[in-house]
Amino acid sequence: MFIQKISLMGLFLLFIGNANAQTKTQIIAHRGYWKTEGSAENSISSLKNANRIKVYGSEFDVYISADSVLVINHNSTTTDHHLKIENTRFELLKNERLANDETLPTFESYLKEGKKCKNTKLIVELKPHSTKEKEDLLTASTVALIKKFKLEDKVEYISFSQNIVKQLINISPKAKVYYLKGDLSPKQLKEMGCTGLDYEINLMKKNEPWFSEAKALGLKINLWTVNKKEDMLYCIDKGVDYITTNEPIMGLELTK
Repeated sequence: MFIQKISLMGLFLLFIGNANAQTKTQIIAHRGYWKTEGSAENSISSLKNANRIKVYGSEFDVYISADSVLVINHNSTTTDHHLKIENTRFELLKNERLANDETLPTFESYLKEGKKCKNTKLIVELKPHSTKEKEDLLTASTVALIKKFKLEDKVEYISFSQNIVKQLINISPKAKVYYLKGDLSPKQLKEMGCTGLDYEINLMKKNEPWFSEAKALGLKINLWTVNKKEDMLYCIDKGVDYITTNEPIMGLELTK
């Protein structure tokens, strides 16, 4: 009987430990870990740095060029010469420079480096484009390239575009897909087939019932862009699954 009690207690503690591990808030580096010497937002070095500090994920942004080459950049225009990416051929984009003098990365080069990163997932943000046709091509091309590199288990998707989110869920039903815009309730996201919500922190503060609603529906919660200590502590207290931040070192310290 005594041995049985010990065994039951051990199983209980194991269950509690697993539950805590599952609910621990994880850190995602926004545009990679770029706030360090020699790096820049959405650069290959920012991805390497995110892997080095062992955050859960490194987020980056994907556009498609006029001749269907996938490239990494946050804005719809390049930083160097302000070229509109979706209207420009890659021949003109390939020599564009980031703030750290790296050339504009292609999605393929990011995936090659990401395949080497053992500590961090790739959080792929597919950016809205000017037409549904371009968004559909962007989505299909992105998923195809990820399959080519056999990185399906290492990738999670996010987007502000409902069309892109729906396309991702349709063509890659096992993928983890999050919606960013914040104009849909947890119930609507669940009905759409999303893995969870990925909403701006101040929007969620105004809609606090969504925290419990999302959890009740089995949806994951990611908040962005959380850079202040008090906001990170708020997220942790709310039991969010992920914090997307430009301050990943702070986030890692607070979530130890």
